[in-house]
Amino acid sequence: MLGLFQKVRDGLAKTHDKLIGEIKRIVTRAPRLDAESLDELEAALIASDIGVETAMRIVEEVRKASAETRDVDVVSIARRIISEALASQPAALRMAQQPPTVVVLLGVNGTGKTTSTAKLAHQLKQDGRSVLLAACDTFRAAAIEQLKIWGQRTGCDVISGQYNSDSAAIAFDALDAAISRKCDYLLIDTAGRLHTKKNLMDEMAKLQRVLRKRLPDAPHETLLVLDASTGMNGLNQAREFHQAVGVTGLIVTKLDGTAKGGIVVAINRELKIPVKFIGVGEQVDDLQPFDAKAFSDALFS
Repeated sequence: MLGLFQKVRDGLAKTHDKLIGEIKRIVTRAPRLDAESLDELEAALIASDIGVETAMRIVEEVRKASAETRDVDVVSIARRIISEALASQPAALRMAQQPPTVVVLLGVNGTGKTTSTAKLAHQLKQDGRSVLLAACDTFRAAAIEQLKIWGQRTGCDVISGQYNSDSAAIAFDALDAAISRKCDYLLIDTAGRLHTKKNLMDEMAKLQRVLRKRLPDAPHETLLVLDASTGMNGLNQAREFHQAVGVTGLIVTKLDGTAKGGIVVAINRELKIPVKFIGVGEQVDDLQPFDAKAFSDALFS
């Protein structure tokens, strides 16, 4: 558990340092938190991308506490509120009643979808699960080859098609193969698509419909992969994808390279979409199952 916490702590270092630095600057400047200090605190929290609603709730709790005592532990209040908010959504992957469990990964280009697919496969394999991969990013020949390389590294077979072929047909064939091989999981890597392009979003909805023809309750998870460094733009992406295809969970990547890790809180709080995994590094085991307490502790320790 210590190793897991340390990975999360290291990954959130930039977000932690910026946020804690601002809180300490505001708190230590005056002997008591006045209205001006509270306004500054709210602005600092909002700037960390945790979301307006959460920032206002923290400040209100701090305001109440400061009316009773001069020694207000702002960090502890923030940690508790964020931990409670994040823990309200289930973080574990949904599982099919009968295998295979079908997981679709989607998002815009450059978020790390293919790498996240492979890292998730590695984690499931480490847990003793059998995993089949589907290369449905047919817009990029390099993506197909990339997933095949990852398949070799993780010991997973990959179902693929030709460049520019029908991704829904490949997904259907992959599901057929996963059923016949009695695989525990089918992970489907899809093409990057802009949340503002209706035709690409319609294609994703088609892929979901095709899967349901073969397995009525598939996909069991539709995971949106978000780059943490996009900050509040990630909230807009999540909202558009969720409206179009019904996102069931998030994988938030590249947390180790940004001070905008608070976006995890904003999306979870405002859209009620649970975070399933966070990416805290480039190694194959750096995709971590999301733990609300570990995350909030790392953010505010």
